[in-house]
Amino acid sequence: SPKPLSIPKTLPSAPAEQRMVLVACGPYTTSDSIAFDPLTDLIEVIVRDRPDVCVLFGPFLDAKHEQVENCQLLGSFAEVFKLCLKMIIEGTRSAGSQLVFVPSLRDVHHDYVYPQPPFLFPELPKDDRPRVHFVSEPCTLDVD
Repeated sequence: SPKPLSIPKTLPSAPAEQRMVLVACGPYTTSDSIAFDPLTDLIEVIVRDRPDVCVLFGPFLDAKHEQVENCQLLGSFAEVFKLCLKMIIEGTRSAGSQLVFVPSLRDVHHDYVYPQPPFLFPELPKDDRPRVHFVSEPCTLDVD
């Protein structure tokens, strides 16, 4: 069996500053509509509470949603997902929260492999890049 890990020789000298972390899991739509009404409510909470970090797990556009399964969307899967991202990013700008987007195997527009690569969003405005993070699933997230 492998040798056990040793105890670190140095410990942090001061405790880290307290952080507020908000975690939410999709889907962000109701079962009868693709209008993202629950997501709008979540954005209002983020703006009101101003968490330091928001970890948002997919699915953002759920493959199991009835309107997705029946192809009743007004645009492609990728276009609807991009609208969802823009809604979150622009809606939370005033809060200044760090946003972490984690994909789900049920994200209809994304790769159906595990581990999942991070989302690609080349249209992300330059001003938002420092606070918006796309990570793989699984991932290790170090806050602070």
